[in-house]
Amino acid sequence: MEKILIVEDEEKLARFIELELEHEGYEVSKAVDGREGLASFEAGSFDLILLDIMLPALSGIEVLRRIRQVSEIPVVLLTARDAVVDKVTGLDGGADDYITKPFAIEELLARIRVALRNNSASVKESNNVLELGRLSLNSASREVRVDNQIVELTRKEFDLLEFLLQNKNIVMERTTLLDRIWGFDFVGETNSVDVYVRYLRSKLEEPYNLKLIQTVRGVGYVIRDEE
Repeated sequence: MEKILIVEDEEKLARFIELELEHEGYEVSKAVDGREGLASFEAGSFDLILLDIMLPALSGIEVLRRIRQVSEIPVVLLTARDAVVDKVTGLDGGADDYITKPFAIEELLARIRVALRNNSASVKESNNVLELGRLSLNSASREVRVDNQIVELTRKEFDLLEFLLQNKNIVMERTTLLDRIWGFDFVGETNSVDVYVRYLRSKLEEPYNLKLIQTVRGVGYVIRDEE
């Protein structure tokens, strides 16, 4: 049974997350401030930490910094909607992911599964290659191949494809894609995402008869494992 530590000072939210995680089969511990969270991490053995950024006693960013001095345990940050600086600082500080409050519990559960899977020794990512059927993406060389033929992509096209592949089976909202690919301070319309998805489809799906990026109407896009 995988063990998750919740470090969150909002008691009702922490309890809600705890119940949902236990329902999913995880073993859960809670801490209500940064110092208690750090002490729990040091005393226990966990597979993942859900870490609120705005914590009393010791900030989430400082807790993350101290954890990263000794461990690569997956850490998913819980952030306020407008805490752009905190998101950037957290990711730069070694967080694996973040989710913005308020969030749907289904998205949180999906992000937890991805973080745990990415940390699993069974995931063969040591060569920086992401694969899906006939498609492969090499993050180190920034090459995309279909049937071993190189497909030329622009930087934004590559980044968008890479992010969708890294988050397979999770529906990504357009606003999330804008945040991650275009930047936190991007000023523009969400249809920029739609435009670049069309570019990817024209380069990958149509020429090679692939069904790759699925549209989730009114929400965003997802790449799913082949059945």
